[in-house]
Amino acid sequence: MKLTEMGLRNPTAVGVVMWLILLIGWLSYSRLPVQLTPELQEPEIRIITNWRAATPEEVEAEIVKRQEEALRGIPGVTELVARAQSGRAELNLSFVVGMDIRRALVEVMNRLGQVSGYPDDADEPFVDSTDGASAIAWFIVHALPDNARDVTLYRDYIEDLVKERFERVPGVAVSEVFGGQERELRVSFDPYRLAELGIELPGVSRYVGAGENVSGGFVDIGKREYSLRFAGRYGPGEFGAMILAWRDGRPVYLRDVATVEVRPVDPRNFVIAQGRPSIAVNAQREVGVNVLEVMSGLRHAAADLEEPLRRAGLSMQQVYDETLYIDASIRFLYGNLGLGILLATGILWLFLRNVRATLTVILAIPACLLATFAVLQWSGRTLNVISLAGLAFAVGMVLDASIVVLENIVRLREQGVEGKGRRLLAAFAVGEVWGALLASTATTVIVFLPVIFLESEVGQLFADLALSISAAVCASLFIAIFVVPAAETVWVANRGYSAPRGGHLWDRMTSGIMFVTDRPRWRLLWVAVLIAAPILGTAWLRPSLDYLPEGSRNLAFAYLRPAPGASIEHLRREMGSSLTARLAPHLRGEREPAIKHYFFVGFGGDVFMGAVAREASRLPQLVNEMRGIFRDFPDTFAFVQKTSLFGGREGNSVEVNFQARELEPLLQAASRAFGRIQEELPGVNIRPLPGLILAKPELRLVPDERRLAEAGWTRRELALIVRALGDGLDAGDYFTGEEILDIIVRATPWRTPDEIADIPLATPGGGIVPLKELAQVVRTAGAEEIRRSNQRRTVTLRVNPPPGVSLDTVLEVLRTRVEPDLWPLLPGDAEIQYQGTAEKLQVAVRELGGSFILAVVVLYLLMTALFRSYGYSLLVLVTLPLATVGGVAALRFANLFVFQPLDLLTMIGFIMLLGLVVNNAILLVYRAREAERAGAPRREAVVSAVRTRLRPIMMSTLTSIFGMLPLALLPGAGSEIYRGLAAVIIGGLSVNVIFLLLLVPSLLLLDRRDFRMRRAGV
Repeated sequence: MKLTEMGLRNPTAVGVVMWLILLIGWLSYSRLPVQLTPELQEPEIRIITNWRAATPEEVEAEIVKRQEEALRGIPGVTELVARAQSGRAELNLSFVVGMDIRRALVEVMNRLGQVSGYPDDADEPFVDSTDGASAIAWFIVHALPDNARDVTLYRDYIEDLVKERFERVPGVAVSEVFGGQERELRVSFDPYRLAELGIELPGVSRYVGAGENVSGGFVDIGKREYSLRFAGRYGPGEFGAMILAWRDGRPVYLRDVATVEVRPVDPRNFVIAQGRPSIAVNAQREVGVNVLEVMSGLRHAAADLEEPLRRAGLSMQQVYDETLYIDASIRFLYGNLGLGILLATGILWLFLRNVRATLTVILAIPACLLATFAVLQWSGRTLNVISLAGLAFAVGMVLDASIVVLENIVRLREQGVEGKGRRLLAAFAVGEVWGALLASTATTVIVFLPVIFLESEVGQLFADLALSISAAVCASLFIAIFVVPAAETVWVANRGYSAPRGGHLWDRMTSGIMFVTDRPRWRLLWVAVLIAAPILGTAWLRPSLDYLPEGSRNLAFAYLRPAPGASIEHLRREMGSSLTARLAPHLRGEREPAIKHYFFVGFGGDVFMGAVAREASRLPQLVNEMRGIFRDFPDTFAFVQKTSLFGGREGNSVEVNFQARELEPLLQAASRAFGRIQEELPGVNIRPLPGLILAKPELRLVPDERRLAEAGWTRRELALIVRALGDGLDAGDYFTGEEILDIIVRATPWRTPDEIADIPLATPGGGIVPLKELAQVVRTAGAEEIRRSNQRRTVTLRVNPPPGVSLDTVLEVLRTRVEPDLWPLLPGDAEIQYQGTAEKLQVAVRELGGSFILAVVVLYLLMTALFRSYGYSLLVLVTLPLATVGGVAALRFANLFVFQPLDLLTMIGFIMLLGLVVNNAILLVYRAREAERAGAPRREAVVSAVRTRLRPIMMSTLTSIFGMLPLALLPGAGSEIYRGLAAVIIGGLSVNVIFLLLLVPSLLLLDRRDFRMRRAGV
């Protein structure tokens, strides 16, 4: 090996190279962005269109359907979900991973520009794009005790001060404000006074919205150019002087029939935090930034805002900090990393019994890890729980090559190889194992290459782990052939080191292995049992599938579906006050579980709550406590769970979508499914999207066409009147000099259906008539929200598995036990679809399965080139089931103590095993082939392979197992993420190393004569 010879000739250069690796790696580590999880780019575009006072049915027909038609067929769209709510339409377009979001945004805006026929008083669509970013920090603003003003009136102030300051922090993409009230110019008219004066209501709205400034251009007068401008817009005090009509020669002013004032809009949202009305502000990070640095900037910004907020009578408190979990996870991983290094060092010392020799091998760990940091930075990756997990798992793996090299040098020196000096012997020892080491490293890298290049969510999640391990293993090969020989020659061998006694142990083990594999009958038995039993055992022991582990973030989250028609004020006063009273002892720490922070929010038709426990270990009790609280609220669905690390607030879930043209059959089927799922899966969490009944109270005004025509109006005028009698009619805009306010024309409040029916109206052709003569007032019920998926009406049940139940089990129950009972309730055009993380799980399993098969094929071809034989390559692959059965058996064992399904991270463990376990087989087969080429008989070649490779196999396997042991056993932040993966690798390696030493010699010694002897009964 040229590289080895270079290192042996110039050990000083080897030391310089090592220092350079350490220096570059440390600099890369200090510059790597730190985040919680890898960047998950899920391109989405959201379109929001507001239409004041419109019902969900109107929004669906006039806005949603038009936009869906225009957006049909956009390239790269995977799903189009629409929500039609009261006064609001929201469309969410999800795109394939890797889609250029800017190109998609241009396409969407161009198509929206072609939509025509929007209602006159509907706003222009608001288009927003996102790559799946989430808030890394939440702050709550309260009023100070001596401030009597309602905190909700400070929304504009918070937007101008706090939001603007947060968005100037480097790395913050956007900051959002929730809670508080905006302002409007309200024209509150008295309908009875209008009727008394004979003034038609539609005319009032036209007058109020007619004032505007108009530019007349420019005119030359003498030597000067003047701009000509008509100041038609009403000033703050001029609205009341607006003349609506003349009666008996006297003007009727607007102030005679209405009051005009700038006031807060009616509450449409609220935030309650720590039992008090509040305003919430968040901060979302940009892609690829260091979250720790961004959070530090946010804390400095919050400190800068303390004084101006205090002067305004406000205080601000941070209630969510993503970096707390990041710090805890990183500390946990670093602790496991250090403990794994100590355990691996202890195992090495037991074999080598020399500090210098042990340190020579252990030197590979810091060098490989720091080299990996450099690769992560150069490839644009981040330091997160997944990439750090790769480094933790690499601790044992990076020692394998160095162990093999050092052991082979020591073995040859023990044998007293003649005619070779110290350096030549080291170079010869490296040359003996170089082919096997290259093949072993290549196999580890090859099994991960398909994962690195996957563009799906699986690839985005696990590419960091795959890249970390691949880079570390490649670096370990360089250290083994360049650094270890030089270090052994200069630092170890010159001190007279020889391997500890105990060679008789390896001789006895070799003799035992050869004894039980020498006879043809025993060989055939070992081959049959050790091939068939693992395959059957794997099929029998295979645990159920899951998508991703939850993690252990200290945040309980609840979605609420209150009784249909519950007003926002009712929710704030009744539910909010009850919740505040129930949680007060927990907030004060008088009852367990003690709560550190909580918030209760109603916004845009959604009601949700989050709570943080003072002690993270108490979070499950907090979840149960919240479920108990919401169970006492009448007619309220509560969906409470821990916040998932990867799946956002929803976590692992199955979305059961019922689709059809008619809404009522869908609601009946969904209601039936809701009950059946609870029967089949006790403790399950189910969230209906939207509600399961059409029960939102509705006063429907059905026009009388004849009376309307006699009065001189059309349905259009009556519709405007109904809007003015309800939430108000948007008559235009009013600019205060700082902000633009909506001008809302609205009747003074009425309280009962009979009262609105008796409201008198001045009509152009029928005089003064009550509203009930123009339209019949009918009490009925309507939808609170209409949900559409891919242009079809949809009712969705989001099902989260109960504790200890996997996603795969839930999906099987839904398909086999629940679904058959639902089809009789559905019309012929109906469909039932399963989406959510259940759909992602199916896609991920197909991708990982394909990656596994591809890795096996490439691995087989690579070993064929190494061994120059298709048969010997197949012999190595036959050992894989041994590791697989060990992995699934370890998972089964882990499930005796804690729920551990076969999630995607655990599946990655089996791919890692593919690269790990073949290394031992490669060492044995490669050594046997080399001995045969040198002229040794088959049995002597096998004996030589077992004897010379037994010690390094045991050393490398045990260091790998003990290096990963802390990840499997120790609890801590993020331990759920690594536990299954570590268990699979430890179990697979343990079983593999025990039976590999029986299977491989049996396969190597097996020939046609064995089968003939077996038939002859020998």
